[in-house]
Amino acid sequence: MKESSEVVPNKMKKDIRKLTLEELETIFAQKEEPKYRAKQVFEWIWKKNVHSFEQMTNLPIKLRQWLTEYFDLKHLSIAQQQKSQDGTIKFGFRLPDNNLVEGVLIPTENRMTACVSSQVGCSLTCKFCATGYMERKRNLEASEIFDQVVAIHEQALAIYQTPLTNIVFMGMGEPLLNYANVLKSIEMLTSEKGLGMSYKRITVSTAGIAKMIRKLGDDRVKFNLALSLHAANDEKRNEIMPINDSNSLVALRDALKYYFAKTKNPVTYEYIVFKDFNDSLKDAEELYRFTKHIPSKVNIIEYNPIREANFANTDEDRLLKFAQYLEKRNVIVKIRRSRGKDIDAACGQLAIKEK
Repeated sequence: MKESSEVVPNKMKKDIRKLTLEELETIFAQKEEPKYRAKQVFEWIWKKNVHSFEQMTNLPIKLRQWLTEYFDLKHLSIAQQQKSQDGTIKFGFRLPDNNLVEGVLIPTENRMTACVSSQVGCSLTCKFCATGYMERKRNLEASEIFDQVVAIHEQALAIYQTPLTNIVFMGMGEPLLNYANVLKSIEMLTSEKGLGMSYKRITVSTAGIAKMIRKLGDDRVKFNLALSLHAANDEKRNEIMPINDSNSLVALRDALKYYFAKTKNPVTYEYIVFKDFNDSLKDAEELYRFTKHIPSKVNIIEYNPIREANFANTDEDRLLKFAQYLEKRNVIVKIRRSRGKDIDAACGQLAIKEK
């Protein structure tokens, strides 16, 4: 087996998980190794999720040694773990560069859902979200997103003896500002070379980046899209979501119409009901009008308090009247009850707190 500085100059180790199968096959061809060896390595990395080259037992010892010398095989680890009274489990994941992100396992009667992060922190500064008060340090690699799902899946099996059924990109960060890595992670999560999950079991949630929603349409994505709307009125949305200044409701409406025309996928609108802010019947009417543009449904979400903000959850009576107003106009509505509030694992509460 030849050693070539063309592959890894000065023996600087490369992250093997950033390579596609085709790139790995090219490298192995340069090493005069058979093509099927690359497929074996790729399967060990993504399907069997090994943490060292020594675990790749169907490879020759010399090949494993060469891989160890020239490539890194990095993984995150579980640094923190908290279990809620309702069974929700929050994880603090330690990344290879020592940063932390959070993910959540949400068990319900019919589903076992992993909520994963796409960035270390967030740059969008939504006023009701704890992550929005953090600095955005960097995007996550596709492998780091993938590893969160694998770790949560393993914990679901260990604790509840039930595999994951769903994945939601609703943790820390804005997924569409880490577009390439999010899509690559979903490719591996759905591939038979990876976890083999169904696209229909995956939802990507965005605060609303119009040009990237259009790109989702151009790329004909198959997973579900959710828009964190929270107000169907520009003035109110500007107040709680500064991203609306540059991505107005008109821009989002047009992007969503374009997305639906390309994909034929309905959209979910997420709407947190804040007391005396966006919970009136007039607000419900504005939301109804926004939903009419494309096939969609609305998830009404309870507000989960954070120490940085002074919002309050609406009254139960106003919440029910809000939902009923939409239902009478044939909007598909679901009221989402929060899970994991007692451990700051509910929607909008994720923010690293070192222990």
